[in-house]
Amino acid sequence: MGGRRQGSWRKVPSPWRWLPAVALPVAVGWAWGSFAVPDDPSRSGESDSHTPGPVRLLLELTVLFGAVAALNFAGLRRAARRLLVIMVGYQVLAHDRIGWLLSH
Repeated sequence: MGGRRQGSWRKVPSPWRWLPAVALPVAVGWAWGSFAVPDDPSRSGESDSHTPGPVRLLLELTVLFGAVAALNFAGLRRAARRLLVIMVGYQVLAHDRIGWLLSH
């Protein structure tokens, strides 16, 4: 099972496999911190790039559910299902924030 999880890592030539392994998390972290809705009560309200609420919501959903997809593609199906349940539960509990984002 471990070989299946690492299969794509081993198939990509050595120096090139580090590019997505490092660049993708850095790019996602930068986007998460840079794109914010002005006066967001869950953040400082400051951002490098003022972003409409629906765009920020799309970014958040992409990052959070992208983690579920990454676990699934890595062959970690049980962890992906558990994280999916947690993410859906979080979205249900955060319905007021989702409404706020959609209205801004």
